[in-house]
Amino acid sequence: MTDKTLIDGTANRDSLGPDAMRWTPGPEQPDASGADIFGEVIDSYSRARALADGALVAVGEDIAREAGFRFPVALTAAAWADCVAWTDEDNRQTYQDESGRLWDVLWMTRRAIRRSGGGPSCTVELCRVPRDGESHESEQTWLFVTCGPGDDEEPVITISLPGEG
Repeated sequence: MTDKTLIDGTANRDSLGPDAMRWTPGPEQPDASGADIFGEVIDSYSRARALADGALVAVGEDIAREAGFRFPVALTAAAWADCVAWTDEDNRQTYQDESGRLWDVLWMTRRAIRRSGGGPSCTVELCRVPRDGESHESEQTWLFVTCGPGDDEEPVITISLPGEG
């Protein structure tokens, strides 16, 4: 083939020189790593800060390890309130406690992760009694689990309600 333009408007490969696809950034362009593409970071919200602010609730290392987790685990405040939190007032129709509800969340999360094949995220199907003080029947709900980098690039697990984040 010679110097012909193809239907999509590109030149034939045979007509391009050996450096045709090589890109070198100029002074007005970001460096090749892409570090300047988005500009300077204005603000960031660390996991440590989210834990301190109460936006995330840390799961104790002992119970997480007992449930089969090797990485730190935290729930969003909304996921904790919906699926774990429980008070004596909530015990009017059925007796439960936070430690049992937390164990259920962790156990079902661990099972969902194993079934998912180890990707960076998965959904968890969970049945729990709502905290309305009147219910005694469990209802189905869903949680979303992600494994991603923590503040120091270490793997951490976050359990949230679908649509959070």
